[in-house]
Amino acid sequence: MKAIWNGVVLAESEKTIVVEDNHYFPPDSIKPEFFKKSETKTICGWKGVASYYSVQVADRTNKDCAWYYEEPTDAAKQIKNYVAFWNGVKII
Repeated sequence: MKAIWNGVVLAESEKTIVVEDNHYFPPDSIKPEFFKKSETKTICGWKGVASYYSVQVADRTNKDCAWYYEEPTDAAKQIKNYVAFWNGVKII
């Protein structure tokens, strides 16, 4: 699987974990040069607190388009620090 935005592959892995129709990419599969930690946090009732990344490619920024769980609940421990995408990031 690949996560692509603005013509650039942001992450690539054959070992994604699918949860609620979202592909979660292993942390070592993302290209860190495009990612910047965000202050944004949201809460999922069963996975816990999600943290976000914004992505910058060339002169374009996609704010909070990637999320991950640093300390997921026991029910979601398999996706700890795995990264999922939305907001125009294509998963193919």
